[in-house]
Amino acid sequence: MSEATPETENENYQITVTTEDRNEFKRLDVFLVAKLPQFSRSTLKRLFEDEEISSETASLSLNKMPVAGTIIEVEVPPPLPSDLVAENISLEILYEDPHLIIINKPVGLVVHPAPGHYTGTLVNAILHHCPDLKGIGSEKRPGIVHRLDMGTSGVMVVAKDQATHEGLVQLFSTHDIDRKYEAIIIGIPNSNEGNLASTIGRHPTNRLKMAANVKNGKKAVTHFKVIKKYENCTHIELQLETGRTHQIRVHMAQLLNCPVMCDPLYGSGSSSLKKQSEKIKQLVEGYAYQLLHARELGFIHPITKVKIHFTAPAPEIFQSVIRELELTHDKSF
Repeated sequence: MSEATPETENENYQITVTTEDRNEFKRLDVFLVAKLPQFSRSTLKRLFEDEEISSETASLSLNKMPVAGTIIEVEVPPPLPSDLVAENISLEILYEDPHLIIINKPVGLVVHPAPGHYTGTLVNAILHHCPDLKGIGSEKRPGIVHRLDMGTSGVMVVAKDQATHEGLVQLFSTHDIDRKYEAIIIGIPNSNEGNLASTIGRHPTNRLKMAANVKNGKKAVTHFKVIKKYENCTHIELQLETGRTHQIRVHMAQLLNCPVMCDPLYGSGSSSLKKQSEKIKQLVEGYAYQLLHARELGFIHPITKVKIHFTAPAPEIFQSVIRELELTHDKSF
């Protein structure tokens, strides 16, 4: 079979179609994906539509193979500079390769620039950490596949290139991702484990919040298992089947009737801590974020096809609350 060979550092490729290629492939787009596996099918289609895939010896069509001997030129222009600013923000990197990066996101770090948070985000940090980023689409920017709320810590994956981004999007959409969270919730569930299912959509009156079982909501499923029960709160493990905005926080508050401790949006403020010890109250006094942590993330690497799995310990304040519960409020059963 023919080989695609880069001509320059600008990622220009030349492919000569052989008789063997004609026998093996019926469509040019499928052939190009096989010859250039570092690029996704949609990326190659975009390059074709932008006339970056051409031949001086034949007229090309994506749905059929050209004749043997056709020389195909593929020019991959460098990604356009993004208007996002690279910022030197410290990152806890759990793993990195040419295709993706796994980080333990700290509490308080916003994932993507948005109104009110145009700088100081994970995206700004990734741009600084990866100056050779290949980019997503036609822009030099990291591929954000999933988000963690500003106040939620834990393991996240970010794609460095288009093919990896598309592969991860597919894994998330088909739920072929292992995601486990842990939280401290106010109250004690009636069951030690179970499934929480609803739709989740924008709250009808408070645009900052999401809500269960609202009009035009999307399916949301969360599996839970109690790790340990205490007198007035519970340490719980959660596994996402879907990934809706604020899904765990909504399901804890509205379906389980046990909001995440310190949740500023779905909890009941300081009144939710009234049954906790003075030590617990002191530990979380002034803490503005929910005690929710994305502990584990695992998946088949979209490029290498190797199973990878990562874990990260909960933040110190989370662990401090657990230690105090163990010391003074242990009523497990």
